[in-house]
Amino acid sequence: MSDPASYRILVEPVSFFVPEQSDPAAGRYVFGYTITIRNVGRVPARLISRHWIVTDANGRVQEVQGEGVVGEQPRLAPGESFQYTSGAVLETPVGSMRGRYHMLADDGVRFEAEIPAFTLSVPNALH
Repeated sequence: MSDPASYRILVEPVSFFVPEQSDPAAGRYVFGYTITIRNVGRVPARLISRHWIVTDANGRVQEVQGEGVVGEQPRLAPGESFQYTSGAVLETPVGSMRGRYHMLADDGVRFEAEIPAFTLSVPNALH
């Protein structure tokens, strides 16, 4: 049995509203998010794929799955990090995202890195 501490990826999301691409009258709210992925384990690992669950304020859920992130499958040695920015479009001014990255360690072990839930919100929409 391998040591779970060897396979640890820390995921830190930060979201922001993109007003210039949004059209509230048409129910279009565009959000960006920057994700920092840090290998805090002991074994190098590659991000193989992603699985997102995006929920708007009406409870509508979109699931997004695919290979890599922003066209890349970054390999992170212990202590290394990778950062990227992407986006999501909602029909409501508030929503949330969460998910997981599927990782493959250099020693062949597959594991998941949890993406903690974070809020997408138009400024001042939440009090």
